[in-house]
Amino acid sequence: MEKKRHIILSGGGTGGHIYPAVAVAEALKRRLGDDVDLLFVGAAGKMEMEKVPALGYRIVGLPIAGLQRRLDWRNLLVPLKVWRSVRLAKKTIREFGADVVVGFGGYASAPVLWAAQRMGVPTLIQEQNSYAGVTNKILAKGARRICTAYEGMERFFPADKITLTGNPLRGSFSREGADRAEALAHYGFTADKQVVLVVGGSLGTRSLNEMMKAWILSLGGTAAPVQVIWQTGKYYEREMRDFLAAHPTPGIWQGAFIERMDLAYAAADLVISRSGAGTVSELCLVAKPALFIPSPNVAEDHQTMNACALERQGAAAVVADAVCRTEAMPRALELLAEPGTLRHMSANIGRLARPRAAEDIVDEIVKLLK
Repeated sequence: MEKKRHIILSGGGTGGHIYPAVAVAEALKRRLGDDVDLLFVGAAGKMEMEKVPALGYRIVGLPIAGLQRRLDWRNLLVPLKVWRSVRLAKKTIREFGADVVVGFGGYASAPVLWAAQRMGVPTLIQEQNSYAGVTNKILAKGARRICTAYEGMERFFPADKITLTGNPLRGSFSREGADRAEALAHYGFTADKQVVLVVGGSLGTRSLNEMMKAWILSLGGTAAPVQVIWQTGKYYEREMRDFLAAHPTPGIWQGAFIERMDLAYAAADLVISRSGAGTVSELCLVAKPALFIPSPNVAEDHQTMNACALERQGAAAVVADAVCRTEAMPRALELLAEPGTLRHMSANIGRLARPRAAEDIVDEIVKLLK
């Protein structure tokens, strides 16, 4: 390139917005090397202000805040915070000399995308879910390109701006994966019983943990019919560890974190999880049959939309959060008793994989740079 390019990456509030941005940053560095200068913009006080610098990137925090879903006096401060955030976003874009601004959703990205569009700086939006977020829908009109993870997004965005790329992921996930024998040995499992992976994210998911407790109690102290990798999350680690100590059940591995997700996926015959965009994209890459329990506590209920989009394609099964404590494990055992159904689900979810998502998004960014 003739000169160093300056690119702003914006999004935050949750890992679902932060880590896709980091994956694209890593792909930009691979592609452009020393010819690119990157700056992240997030929301002050949110997790990106810690996570992004820890990965070696600079970040500017805006005083933006989202609306509370219930009546709350803090909502009265939102217009002032938006005004201050837009002012700081314009100052940041001008001083950094941004050539392109890329938004990954969430209210943290709104001020900088809005400011860039009014300053004539090209913008690109990456939408991770099958149901577009409010920020992305509002700002789509002024964006040059929109990268999506699902087909049929013309109902939210101008069709001529859309490129289907998939969701960018950090790390290496593939259908081949790790060696299954090594994975079983890692968890102390045997090859004669199927394996269920229950994963609720780094912090944990109350519903999935309560589901496991109810199922273990239903066994009445007998050995489990399947082996389970149970990731509890750090918030619930002590409580769930104490529960399992009081109700010892052979064949269950329990931990707050899973350091080697490649081994967990390799061991699993079926995965029970939430249906956030990143999790769905990982499962597509590893082609694992999934039973989704969508979180009801996310904006626009997009996890339910994600899960149902896969269910319609025969790529996953879905159990509602409200009934998962009693219905999810019995449904999982039904699926495990149908090898043909599992193979069908694996083939269908694998067809949705887009392993070059980060590189394809970089292709679109480079076009804007030119």
